[in-house]
Amino acid sequence: MRKQPTAVPAAGLDRRHFLAGLGAGLIATQRAFAAEGPGQIAQRLAQAEREGRVSGLHTLLVSQGGKLVFEHYGQGDDAASGRGPLGHVVFGPDVPHDLRSVTKSVVGLVYGIALAAGKVPPPEAKLYAQFPEYTDLAGQAGRDRLAIHHVLSMTLGFDWDELTIPYGDPRNGEDAMERAPDRLRFILERPIVGEAGVRWTYCGGATALLGALIAKGTGESLPAYCRRVLFDPMGFGPVAWSKGNDGEYRAASGLRLLPRDLLKIGELLRARGVWNGAQLLPLDWGRRMIAPAVTIADGRRYGYHWYLGASVAAGTSSPQPWLGGIGWGGQRLYVFPGLDLVVAQHCGNYGKPGSEQLRINEAIIGGVVLPSFV
Repeated sequence: MRKQPTAVPAAGLDRRHFLAGLGAGLIATQRAFAAEGPGQIAQRLAQAEREGRVSGLHTLLVSQGGKLVFEHYGQGDDAASGRGPLGHVVFGPDVPHDLRSVTKSVVGLVYGIALAAGKVPPPEAKLYAQFPEYTDLAGQAGRDRLAIHHVLSMTLGFDWDELTIPYGDPRNGEDAMERAPDRLRFILERPIVGEAGVRWTYCGGATALLGALIAKGTGESLPAYCRRVLFDPMGFGPVAWSKGNDGEYRAASGLRLLPRDLLKIGELLRARGVWNGAQLLPLDWGRRMIAPAVTIADGRRYGYHWYLGASVAAGTSSPQPWLGGIGWGGQRLYVFPGLDLVVAQHCGNYGKPGSEQLRINEAIIGGVVLPSFV
């Protein structure tokens, strides 16, 4: 009998595993799809759903070596950022889905494209120098030490809580930001409670700053710039990006894509930033983006808006390193460089606690998908 998958800290993983996916340092061993075939993934998924180990799954797509090898679409209740409940939805290739906070990872990727074009400040640049309209804040003690690097790595040291205070509570950092008349001032005036660069604090405000810098530097809205430099070159279908009450695009959580287009983002990383022969993602940024900048309390690490972790296939003991984006409700994008594998997943578990979302995700990745590839 296969044992159930367990969460594995990423502390023992080294940077070369992730750079392998971008062609630097380590050549990943190519693994063929297991002889059992993709039908076994479908069987394991059906059993996991029957037994209650997996619930709320809307879509699951798996590709290896650039080839789509498994595609599942379910049905269930859904909701859209900025719009609320959508009712019962039958999902399919042409039905968009919220990315929620996987949006953050897309913004981190696009920031590098804008940087290569000379449109946004480099990680070493001082943060408050980029927002001269808030000079009253720039002179406050400790703020002169903050740089764009701390925004990208979410190590600003600000008083911000999105993890222990639930969404919908006005004390939650992102909810409070969305209610503020001036979201940028709200973010930049947060009290400093820790040394910059030391501790990771999940912060949608950091992504809002990146989105503002992209829009300011390019002279385009965040969605328009993403569409021009990334979505259109990759042949994306319909794209939606929700706005906050202040009319600003939700850089941290507002993107909505077709499932196969989310998978393409992972494929872009797997292919070292190249798409149809064009280097869309600068290789230098790809390397820097997934270089561990800070260790998270649970043992995973964090780069520039991308997580670095590992998962274990049921019945095995070897952790499989991944880089990925994570969104509330069960939205996931994983790239497993050593397996040449990309997984895109959508769920509708918005009302479930984070611990239950994690359990379901581990059942999908470790119990359903990975056994066919290790």
